[in-house]
Amino acid sequence: MTHRFPIKEIARQAGLGTATVDRVLNARAHVSPQTALRVKAAIKELEAQEAQLSARGRRLFFDFVVEAPARFSREVKSAAEAILQDIGPAVCRPRFLLQDVMEEDEVVAALRRIQKRGSQGLCLKARDTAKIREAIAQTTAAGIPVVTLVTDIGQSDRLAYVGLDNSGAGRTAAYLIARVLTTGSGQVLATRSHRDFLGEKERADAFGETLATLRPDLQVISVQGGSGVDFATSKVLSDVVDRLDELRAVYSMGGGNRSILRTLEDRGLRAEVFVAHDLDKENRDLIDARRLDFILHHDLKLDLKHAFNAFLSYHRLISEQAMTPISTVQVLTPENIPP
Repeated sequence: MTHRFPIKEIARQAGLGTATVDRVLNARAHVSPQTALRVKAAIKELEAQEAQLSARGRRLFFDFVVEAPARFSREVKSAAEAILQDIGPAVCRPRFLLQDVMEEDEVVAALRRIQKRGSQGLCLKARDTAKIREAIAQTTAAGIPVVTLVTDIGQSDRLAYVGLDNSGAGRTAAYLIARVLTTGSGQVLATRSHRDFLGEKERADAFGETLATLRPDLQVISVQGGSGVDFATSKVLSDVVDRLDELRAVYSMGGGNRSILRTLEDRGLRAEVFVAHDLDKENRDLIDARRLDFILHHDLKLDLKHAFNAFLSYHRLISEQAMTPISTVQVLTPENIPP
């Protein structure tokens, strides 16, 4: 049992004798399981107390670099600010760089600026590219832990991923569409905001595989681009809308749903079922108006709490955290939208 505390201190915390604690720590005989658990719990309590003392009065700066439409970035900023008072004993200060579109070189430049000025952690929503993976490696080498948010960056040196189970979301979307469209062939429009977001790729792959199993007679028409921004999304969709002569469903993985609906309606098209992601203000209005049928949602505040805890644990300011969980998918309908 590893520890860094004097045996006398552990014994006082556990309410046991030093000889008993010594036997537990060195795995000697004649120790009951209950006694071993008391010693283990005492060490955890001492670690937590030590972390609180070292964190007291410290001011920590965490950076958020997010490529996403403003409607989602606002949700990230609001969620981060809402949980600050609940995330630990230190004073935490978030700094935000939020852009609708952030090209690869812009992300790399932002990470270099963060390395230069210093930070206690970086929460990153960005594309999965070789240059960005290298920039993450340089950031972590500078002693700044990186947590990816909502969309992961594969084969990188990031500390953790927090966010939705994207493959599970894709399977859920396929299941919902298959259950609604019980008979007949037709087309399913599947939209992504950009080909380099790993989270959307995971959604798309799982969606296609599952729908092919459940409803092989439905044809998936894939469209990517637009970054979830209204005008650009409409332009990308206009290039394929004439092919949608048997449209029955839409699965929107990257947002821009008002623009998608408007573009389709301008051509006289209306899907029987529309599945979207995230309960931002735009999607709340759309599902309230019953223009969306399902929203695949997850608790963004909980995601960000996990991100902050990962940072604090990295700096040994809270006791060591277990692997941060990935958020499960919540299926929202017009009848169960949370307030």
